[in-house]
Amino acid sequence: MNTKLILSANAILLGTIGVAFTFAPDWILVNLTIALSPALLLILQLLGALYVSLAMLNWMVKHSLIGGIYNKPIALANFAHFMIGGLALIKETLSNTELPMAITIIALIYLVFGILHGLILFRHPLKSQEV
Repeated sequence: MNTKLILSANAILLGTIGVAFTFAPDWILVNLTIALSPALLLILQLLGALYVSLAMLNWMVKHSLIGGIYNKPIALANFAHFMIGGLALIKETLSNTELPMAITIIALIYLVFGILHGLILFRHPLKSQEV
């Protein structure tokens, strides 16, 4: 499995979302038709900082051997983030049909990354290279 490609795509996705949450939380809330409040703006900015941090971590380790026992904390953190986030987003999109289509797309992207990180976490990285 090409972990470099997965972690690079992951870093770009999370970095983009993180920068948007950090520098344009008001624009995001307006486009999602959510009422602006100072507390919610602060929470989105803090969430943006977390996303940028995880993106930087993924970008820095993309050349490392990941999977099985190798870099397990990184694989586990990504798996937990994407699976928990993906399941929460899918649950919400199924129960609330009035959500924007963007939320459904993000939910599907999260689930795909969750499954990929699950494969990375629970498979030995060198098994695919054996002949």
